[in-house]
Amino acid sequence: MNDPGLQSLVDQSTLRSRIRRGDLPDWAVSHYETFRKTMLDDRDDEPFPCYFGIESERQGDALYTFVPSTTHPDALLRFRDTLLEYVEEFEGFSERASLVAFFKPPGEELTEAEYHEQLWHVLQFLHVHDPEPWPEAIPTDPDDPHWEFSFGGEPMFPTTRAPFYERRMSRYCPLGLEITFQPRKVFAGITADTEAGQQAREVIKRRIEAYDGVCPHADIGDWGVDGDREWHQYMLSADPDQAPDECPMTVSRTHPKVDPELLKPRVKA
Repeated sequence: MNDPGLQSLVDQSTLRSRIRRGDLPDWAVSHYETFRKTMLDDRDDEPFPCYFGIESERQGDALYTFVPSTTHPDALLRFRDTLLEYVEEFEGFSERASLVAFFKPPGEELTEAEYHEQLWHVLQFLHVHDPEPWPEAIPTDPDDPHWEFSFGGEPMFPTTRAPFYERRMSRYCPLGLEITFQPRKVFAGITADTEAGQQAREVIKRRIEAYDGVCPHADIGDWGVDGDREWHQYMLSADPDQAPDECPMTVSRTHPKVDPELLKPRVKA
């Protein structure tokens, strides 16, 4: 952790130090500073809906990385390595250590459909190049209420922000794709089947409505609940006609899925 290079896994202190020294490209600095402002500043006197996200940024509990492409294999293989490092480190770093991945903004304006394609391309790439098998306890069918994206042996919840959320500002990032990965373990004690988890969800839903000015999205649900499907929540639709009707990801327990040479770590850059 905190190795040199744009695509390294860094904590908040290291990231902010690199920004002060001018070690990062402008797009990376803008991405992080926009994220931090969203987490910590009110919008029309309303705080960001997820108070766990606010506290994580305020206390320095999150980890971060930057990815210079959503498609280039070398960039995505390095991201794979960073995500594996995160899986190894997060439990020892902080109780609710999420990973925020900032992707280099596109050179032109993209449609909502193109952002959905970006997300699922990244997740599919990670799955295919995962050196660890898909967890036995997690179904491979995304239409199962107990399905969840998994990587490095860890079930996790990736949630996105993107430029096309003009009404749902809690999901809005003006620059490009941003994915926050949260392993299921960080939700210990606040899952939907606990009283604390139910209370947290009610508070967050009320804050979403106040912050966004619209009702919480119909696809927001809970893992394992009949009728809810987690994959819809990774990138909530703004225009249903541009969102996929079925999960674009194909999951296999066959392992490894690619040439073992491609499962080896990339040279850090």
